[in-house]
Amino acid sequence: MYYSSTIFGQLLNFLPKNKFNQFVGQHKADRYVKKMTSWSQFVLLLYAQSTGKDSLREIETGFSAHEGSWHHLGIRSAARSSISYANNNRSYEVFEKLFYALLKQCQEVVSGNIQFKFENPLYILDSSTISLCLNLFNWATYSKTKGAIKLHTILDSTTMLPVVIDFTEGSTNDVAQAKRINTSMIEKGSILVFDRGYIDYKWWNELDKKGVTFVSRTKTNQHIFVIGQHKKDLAKGIIADDKVMFGSYAAIDKYAKDLRKVRYWDEEKQKEYEYLTNNFDLSAKQIADIYKNRWQIELFFKWIKQNLKIKTFLGTSKNAIMTQIWIAMIYYLLLSYIKFQTKFSKSLLELTRMIREVLMFRRSLIDLLSLDTKTICKLQSQELNPQLSFW
Repeated sequence: MYYSSTIFGQLLNFLPKNKFNQFVGQHKADRYVKKMTSWSQFVLLLYAQSTGKDSLREIETGFSAHEGSWHHLGIRSAARSSISYANNNRSYEVFEKLFYALLKQCQEVVSGNIQFKFENPLYILDSSTISLCLNLFNWATYSKTKGAIKLHTILDSTTMLPVVIDFTEGSTNDVAQAKRINTSMIEKGSILVFDRGYIDYKWWNELDKKGVTFVSRTKTNQHIFVIGQHKKDLAKGIIADDKVMFGSYAAIDKYAKDLRKVRYWDEEKQKEYEYLTNNFDLSAKQIADIYKNRWQIELFFKWIKQNLKIKTFLGTSKNAIMTQIWIAMIYYLLLSYIKFQTKFSKSLLELTRMIREVLMFRRSLIDLLSLDTKTICKLQSQELNPQLSFW
């Protein structure tokens, strides 16, 4: 017997729908709306993310083929003109708030399943640029001939969940935006790692006052004086572990405290690295390992650009772009939530591919997770030819 609800319907059940309705009410997003409600818009755009649809026409055509499933998904319309109007005029903040509500739900699940590599919470700060055509997206300035938006992210290294996301025009300076980002979720004792693009001594001083450990790399134009050796016994790969201070009055005026500089030789890359940190308790090798961990956010950016629809867009207005990206990030959280909740042993990429192939099938999600990309073709054959299930 077939399962009564589709895979897609079961995915939607993981969402905090009461919270979503609350956000819709706060923004009066469904005022005077007859068919293309906020929920209908969300489901259709999530469908596009799940199945890789590139245009509004594809969404309309693909979803119309499953009109028998509209009722249990809560859909009233799939008209592309209605989707376009909603994308341009309904505030993206409804979906932004849903993202953070789902994030809180995800954090409650994964908190008990992660073995921390470091005793303190480890966060990674970075940004990634999404290129746009300046003629079509004239609000997204980057240069005289190019348009772009920047995705500013703080990633939890232990869960690979983005705990803070912010979007700006491509021309926005990274460290200037970092100073504006709400970092209230980074509790005292946390570790924040970032690259040389985030050197701002006044901001570093604010992090230090909050009790946050930061780890970054040095720049060649920094005036840094060695005032003593922090530790004499050096682990393998550690060239030096020194106590330092800034040598210019402008820098000292903004950050007067001593810092620690760790010089590390990477045997694999045959390259020397220098790190600056305000942490004097961790070993020099741990400081080097913390900065190595920064590469996880590069993998995160690469993953979402390759597997989510955030490089081609269904509209050109800022609201339409923000709506699509926030729903893409919700889909990422949804996949992560399912993976952690069900203890799915395979990769997030394989889960994404499996769901894409059977999204509208009426099967149990638990049964789906027991398959793989090879055996899932049998499920597809049974769905398309019900008679096969009797043999």
